[in-house]
Amino acid sequence: MRIDRLYLEGFRNYAAQSVEFDPGCNVILGENAQGKTNLLEAVQYLSCAHSARAKNDRELISFQAGAGVLSGEVFTRERTFTLRAELYREKRRKLWVNKVPAKTAAELSQVLQTVFFCPEDLLLIREGAAARRKFLDAALCQLRPRYAAALAAYRRAYAHKTRILRDHEEQPSLLELLPEFNERLVQSGAVIIRYRAQFVERLAQYAAANHADCSGGKETLSVSYQTVSSVTDPLADPAEVAARLREHMASHRTAELASRLCLSGPHKDDLRVEIDGRDAKSFSSQGQTRTAALSLKLAEREIYQNVTGEAPVLLLDDVLSELDPRRQEFVLNRIAGGQVLITCCEDDRLPRLLGGRVLRVENGSLRPS
Repeated sequence: MRIDRLYLEGFRNYAAQSVEFDPGCNVILGENAQGKTNLLEAVQYLSCAHSARAKNDRELISFQAGAGVLSGEVFTRERTFTLRAELYREKRRKLWVNKVPAKTAAELSQVLQTVFFCPEDLLLIREGAAARRKFLDAALCQLRPRYAAALAAYRRAYAHKTRILRDHEEQPSLLELLPEFNERLVQSGAVIIRYRAQFVERLAQYAAANHADCSGGKETLSVSYQTVSSVTDPLADPAEVAARLREHMASHRTAELASRLCLSGPHKDDLRVEIDGRDAKSFSSQGQTRTAALSLKLAEREIYQNVTGEAPVLLLDDVLSELDPRRQEFVLNRIAGGQVLITCCEDDRLPRLLGGRVLRVENGSLRPS
């Protein structure tokens, strides 16, 4: 799997830019705030119709432009696909796969998959549960279209239920709608939990092996999935998981009405990461948590490759500058075997180490170096 060409118009600080990528390694050089990360963000957007850096599509459009265009030629499954996204300020975006309108972002993910790794991800272990759920969601939405659909349905039902809980004292009739949205949450939540549990089971295996390699076999990493307490077996049949969710939600009804908050469901899930049996979030050093985060992100790539038979495009945004030499060497040894886009500053040694194509970015303009 690779992206061969990318065209941007009115996207971030790119007025109009076309670029061709090497099938292997692409080193993107430039000073800060010139557009290196924006380039990786554009590739990521074409894989999932979402940006990890923006709250909405309007933020992605250049200040001087009324709309933004992203188009890419992707080679996968022995054929070439053309992906296109048009972003607007006042109306809904439009997506295409081979000039055919795409109804959902999942249609893009079935063509192009990416693993995006940025310096903030090195804090994945230290941050709150929301960051680790975001990691799971980003990975699974690309890998499993049914998961993406279930997550979208869950978020819609959650928003409706939140409004009911918030306003029910002023409008008591809203409570009549609560059972309907609870059941929607239960049904979509059961699908979400099962997919997350399956993914974490594989993630734990690959991440443990990665961490052992990076630490020289001196540390043991374990990863486990934490979900609603009544769901004792998240890998059980979805009907069984739904029954346990329904039970948990019923037991929290009084508390939810009193707090006006949704207190039950997989929107509170987390990953527990332990190093040598201790909670990494609370007891591990900065170096250990960085190694654990690296292990998780590289495990994500391995899972994609084993499930689909192709390595996803790896997007590394100035990550190596945040790592010590041993961890840098670990990453460089693991990124072979697929297409990589990696950003770095002008004085970095990466071009000499990695080879491949070197592109220089200056003020939203790209040129071969």
